[in-house]
Amino acid sequence: MSKNTKYLLVSLPASISPANDHDEALTTLRSAVTLDYGTVFPFPIPEFKIGTLDALVQQADELAKLEAGCEGVVAKVGDSLRTILQGDEAKISQSKTVNDKPPEQYLKSFHWNKVKYRADRPLGDIIDTLQKEITSIDNQVKDKYNSYNSVKTNLTQLQRRQDGNLSTKALTNIVPPSLLIRDSEHLETHLICVPRNLTKDFLRAYETLSPMVVPRSAVQVAADDDFTLYAVTTFKKHSQDFVHRCRESKWTPRDFKYKEGGGEEERRQLEKVGEDERKVWGEALRLGRTAWGEAVMAWMHVLALRVFVETVLRYGLPLNFVCGVVRTTGKLAKKARSSLDAKFSYLGGNAFGRDKKGRVTKDDSSTSADMQAAGHAGDEGEYSAYVCYDFEIN
Repeated sequence: MSKNTKYLLVSLPASISPANDHDEALTTLRSAVTLDYGTVFPFPIPEFKIGTLDALVQQADELAKLEAGCEGVVAKVGDSLRTILQGDEAKISQSKTVNDKPPEQYLKSFHWNKVKYRADRPLGDIIDTLQKEITSIDNQVKDKYNSYNSVKTNLTQLQRRQDGNLSTKALTNIVPPSLLIRDSEHLETHLICVPRNLTKDFLRAYETLSPMVVPRSAVQVAADDDFTLYAVTTFKKHSQDFVHRCRESKWTPRDFKYKEGGGEEERRQLEKVGEDERKVWGEALRLGRTAWGEAVMAWMHVLALRVFVETVLRYGLPLNFVCGVVRTTGKLAKKARSSLDAKFSYLGGNAFGRDKKGRVTKDDSSTSADMQAAGHAGDEGEYSAYVCYDFEIN
């Protein structure tokens, strides 16, 4: 799945072929694009129950918003997969399938899913079904990835307590219980983590930092590349003042209570959270893979509906049209559109003219407003004489 691939979903009346034939019309579409600018394959769309003109115009607007929502969900699920697979492009690409097929293969074999989205139902019901489905996909993925991020954050914090420096790591296996004053009515031991470049300042100042610090009570407990850990004894009544002044001096008081067997308990907790993280990671990955494919599938069905509604509004009844996908690239997409414009601008009738640069223009301002309201404007507000939507699946 190339990131440079761009698709144009085009609908044209069968009347573009002399015989008014569906297959001939598809051939005419292919000849308009040519292999220089892209390749064309059919995109069959069934006929749906058509309501009133007012309902169709409203549904065109609803489908435009729903399609943007589907594209957004596909992008968000893709970002979640990227996060959980740590940016591994090969694995990300392998995870992005639709009905167990690569996205382009799914497009080439697209058929309306009549089981999930019954074509004999009113258009409004089908749109409502798709809206609920894409919302459900979005919520499920969001909930699962929030759960994963929560477990991952918890695991990271526990790992920091095992592997970090003395300012963050667990002290259970570092501080001997004999250094701590326990069960004393008046005295208390504080563990102070001091940056290595401030140890001389600490040893010079700690005794006078607050009242009733036990003289010469500072004992070095441990040291690493960044910090030295000291145990200091004070009277309890001045403990809060001592701790506060340590923080002011950029020395980190460590909150630690000795507990028999605490080291083993922390190890078991780390193992459990690690198992939880691996389990939720697997669940999030499986859901992400499934959700991405289902979101793309819903998106393509919304696009099919959008093309159908615009086809009815543009070409009228009775319906006889051909729909195809032009596979091109970001660089060649404009040339493909220009080629299509040159071939089919006559479909706009008197409503469309051409300027000196060959671009389709609108002559009558009132009709222009009507066409724009009905969704007949192409990319960047330019008018198109035929139904065409571009999209990328990344």
